[in-house]
Amino acid sequence: MFNHFLKSRASLNLSVRSYATGLHNASLKPSIYGQPLSASHPHLIKPEELTPGIKAQEYEDRRRNLMDRLPDNSVVVSLAGTVKYMSGNIFYKFRQASDFWYLTGFEEPDSALMLEKNHSTRGYHMTLFSSGSDSNKEQWDGASTTFGDARKIFQADDARHIDDFASHLRSVIPQYSNVYFDLPPSRTRRPMKTTKSLLKFLNGGSESDLVLDTLGKARPKPLSSEIGRLRAFKSPSEQKLMRAAADISGRAHAKTMRFTRPGLSEAALAAHFNYLCRLSGAQRLAYVPVVASGPNALIIHYTHNNQLINQDELILMDAACEYNGYASDITRTYPANGSFTPPQRDLYSAVLSAQKTLVSLCHEGSSMNLYELHRKSSELLRQELLQIGFQLHGGDLERLYPHFVSHPIGIDLHESDNFTRSGSLKAGMVVTVEPGIYVPPSPAFPKYFHNLGVRIEDEVLVGKENPVVLSVNAPKEIADVEGACQGLLDLEPF
Repeated sequence: MFNHFLKSRASLNLSVRSYATGLHNASLKPSIYGQPLSASHPHLIKPEELTPGIKAQEYEDRRRNLMDRLPDNSVVVSLAGTVKYMSGNIFYKFRQASDFWYLTGFEEPDSALMLEKNHSTRGYHMTLFSSGSDSNKEQWDGASTTFGDARKIFQADDARHIDDFASHLRSVIPQYSNVYFDLPPSRTRRPMKTTKSLLKFLNGGSESDLVLDTLGKARPKPLSSEIGRLRAFKSPSEQKLMRAAADISGRAHAKTMRFTRPGLSEAALAAHFNYLCRLSGAQRLAYVPVVASGPNALIIHYTHNNQLINQDELILMDAACEYNGYASDITRTYPANGSFTPPQRDLYSAVLSAQKTLVSLCHEGSSMNLYELHRKSSELLRQELLQIGFQLHGGDLERLYPHFVSHPIGIDLHESDNFTRSGSLKAGMVVTVEPGIYVPPSPAFPKYFHNLGVRIEDEVLVGKENPVVLSVNAPKEIADVEGACQGLLDLEPF
């Protein structure tokens, strides 16, 4: 009996050790990979996913869809981002170039992608250039993706060192008549301190000219516009990630309303919002937040956030996070002391009424485009302002409402560079709806509205028949806003 007990205990100890070893292997500290993967970060990434929320097959489908759109005899070259420096060798947190990440899910800087269209079953040949494994570098920065993992995990047909990019480019480009490639937007930036890196090869006037010389007579065709047409429509996986980003931001808005009180600084609100987003898993804010109290709200891009909040002021907060590669964008306006004054309530109600009508039009059946949506926003705001005592003449409305009502959003906060505002809204697109009124202290406008600024912005997923408000967790009805400010709203804990 005693021997049986010892054997059972030994078996139990072995099971515990095996379980502990499993936990250790699951965490893989430090990771042997160049970025989080399911093998090293199972708490973030599921086994079938390449990046959080997106399967490896979806990245393959994106590349295949891009290459299927291009004519025969085409080659695509997409560049990764580089580490940017604040001062000296003090670097900013790296964010991957959006198009490169959309096609690869590869998160390392100073890398490149080449896709050559062919008649294989896959439809193209993929070469991924990166820094590979470097034991000296790993002591400082951690592991990098090996060339073997670039082929196995990221599905590259060929994986090469970034130092080989220039010579490989020269050998491949002459074989193709259609070259899709975006040159760096600026040729004046100082090259980064990397050994023969891609960006050192491309940056600067002479080096960019070298790329053009390599292309010979074939001028590069813009790649971003081709990828932009694909990025305009969000897959179900992307929609879930964008909803998650909006949920994090929306809850942070609600909790920051509760945190606010007169006497705090705008900076304290910005810091609290950032803290709440990061605590919920966001990698960063999607943009520099606007926390504009009182008359500061009349400055559309007010980001100084360095003044104190006074009693009876409105706070216009335009702030949202980026989560697992996707941006969110939400603006809310609320009373610093928790209760709207009558003029504040009237102006807020006017903007809210227009905003809700505009949101309701964000579906395929409306046949609206963004220009038409903006014209509708001006019409609605004019009607609302007249009802609360404004007398509008000439360009008065443009003075009160100086910005456009909407922009597409996705991996980038503004995905509008390659999006035509004249194209009809289609199911699967995600756009913002953000009318606003900003009343200067002018005798042309009722005095009791002077120095009030109100903007209400939601993210909206365009549907076939009905829109879906992704930012629904950010309070915007007057009762909900005041309830959040006063602690009466049942807010989800973080």
